[in-house]
Amino acid sequence: MPNQITVSPEEIAAFHLMWDAFPGMARLIGRDHIIIAANQTAIAKGYAPGVCCATLPSATNHRGCLAMRALAEGKGMADNPDGTSIRGWLPVSGRDDVYVHFSLAVPKAGIGD
Repeated sequence: MPNQITVSPEEIAAFHLMWDAFPGMARLIGRDHIIIAANQTAIAKGYAPGVCCATLPSATNHRGCLAMRALAEGKGMADNPDGTSIRGWLPVSGRDDVYVHFSLAVPKAGIGD
């Protein structure tokens, strides 16, 4: 059994400080794909701490996942696979086993004007 990934309470607090007001889903995830923390938008969609992110909503939704590449290269990655949403993977500074994964719907022109 692999070592369980642990993060400090300060790291979890920093995640919430930065991501709780984000208008899309944001999750703090370990290399093992287990969600460590999530903002309320993500939790409302079933992405709760302790859940394996790679199974939600189904494994096919995770084709093209750039999480391991982002961790290996130590830099953020993003894509727009279907033209309707942006996905991003951001390694946590000083860690090689934890990253933030976010997704955000692309707004239609004129919204918010």
